[in-house]
Amino acid sequence: LRYDWYQTESQVIVTILVKNTTKDDVNIQFEERMLHAAIKLPSGEDFNLETHLLHPIDPQQSTFKILSSKIEIKMRKTEAIRWEKLEGEGAQACVKHFTPSQYPSSSHYTKNWDKLVVDIKEEEKNEKLEGDAALNKLFQQIYSDGSDEVKRAMNKSFMESGGTVLSTNWMDVGKRKVDVSPPDDAEWKKF
Repeated sequence: LRYDWYQTESQVIVTILVKNTTKDDVNIQFEERMLHAAIKLPSGEDFNLETHLLHPIDPQQSTFKILSSKIEIKMRKTEAIRWEKLEGEGAQACVKHFTPSQYPSSSHYTKNWDKLVVDIKEEEKNEKLEGDAALNKLFQQIYSDGSDEVKRAMNKSFMESGGTVLSTNWMDVGKRKVDVSPPDDAEWKKF
């Protein structure tokens, strides 16, 4: 049976990977520095997890959920500090407070997620699309780069024409109702 943990600024989450358990088979108890988990497995065996936590938690604000493939235990931190590890005893561990530039993780290496997002956006921008996808991307770019008047004109013309007209000229569209204008080889039917 495997279990793992990760953390956010306000919680430590322990995930026990076990399938098909019921509420009657699970007993989770929280103390300020202890986590007790007793689980009766579908095979009939017992699994016990007794963990002396590195930092204190708030037992009243801590919960658990039984899902089809796992048990998720959420323990509320008493302080917004980064836990170096889940378990620990004795002397106070080195305390690192969360900083906005640092994402919470139980990983041993850090990844610059902001740079990753920029790289993905750059990749999407340089992606060569074809057909409808290229046309939709062009319309999305015109809309996102356009002024409020351009956006208003695009919305009004598209909605009033039933999706058959798309105009960026608010001076024209703002004065009149935009009529339905299907392509030459199509016929408009109102349902």
